[in-house]
Amino acid sequence: MPLTANIAVTIEAVHTAASDLSAPVDTLRRSKRRSWLSGVANGQIDEKFADTRTLAASANEDIDLIGALANVFGATVNFAEIAAIYIEADAANTNNVRVGPAASNGFLGPFADITDRIIVAPGQMFLITAPDAGWSVTAGTGDKLNIANSGGGTAVTYSIVVFGRTA
Repeated sequence: MPLTANIAVTIEAVHTAASDLSAPVDTLRRSKRRSWLSGVANGQIDEKFADTRTLAASANEDIDLIGALANVFGATVNFAEIAAIYIEADAANTNNVRVGPAASNGFLGPFADITDRIIVAPGQMFLITAPDAGWSVTAGTGDKLNIANSGGGTAVTYSIVVFGRTA
């Protein structure tokens, strides 16, 4: 089944100041769009995993990017390369959501090393897109993304979307 995707980020900011004779205005507009056509070549995608998940207090889970996930149609997901990762922490969370490579067979992708973590606070989102070649996923040695609840006492809920190629 063909898969296409578009991710758009827009920043619009207006900064004004008071002055005796004029009202200086600085307007910033930045927009970036990343699009993928269906396929397995560089710059294309053919697989997506998307889910909303809940982790108990102090819990964590390893998202296995090869062979353990199912897509919306029930087919097993076997990423060879990752094109984009989106994580959104629920605004009602008390604790942060921590994202990084798993301790064992960790997917390094955009991370410098196995200990790197992105902290996604309640209500925040994290989005990163890969260059056209994508980030390699290696079965059994580099295929697990760890998602963790940063603290005890309460559960966290987060949404995850991963786009990639199977070849």
